[in-house]
Amino acid sequence: MLPSENRLRRRQDFATAVKRGRRAGRPLLVVHLNRDGAAVARTDRNSDSHPHVAEGLPSARAGFVVSKAVGPAVVRNLVKRRLRHLVRERLSRFPAGSLIVVRALPPAGTASYLDLEHDLDAALRRLLRAEPADAVPTGAGR
Repeated sequence: MLPSENRLRRRQDFATAVKRGRRAGRPLLVVHLNRDGAAVARTDRNSDSHPHVAEGLPSARAGFVVSKAVGPAVVRNLVKRRLRHLVRERLSRFPAGSLIVVRALPPAGTASYLDLEHDLDAALRRLLRAEPADAVPTGAGR
């Protein structure tokens, strides 16, 4: 299980990660990563409504989307448990304040734990090695 401070719960946080973040798709899942979630998260929080957030930069938070297309409730819950376990082991790779949304695709319902792990690692490698768009120098090589 993910620690409370690492859980993504609010609809607005999911929307921020999906709409403003980078995306990496694989056959079993899609991962959305918003590295500047810290700035958004700090602007609308107060210590009364979020007691698990320490002062300063919040830790990376992850959320999961597993629709009914993946399978019946038993299968969806199994996929969510597997993904939570895999992401928990990898949270230290993310910058503080990152928002991560992992969306399971229908084939994830029949995939093994190792297949989910392989696709998650491949998506995270792609997202974490990519530089933000504004960090790329423009006009280089002219």
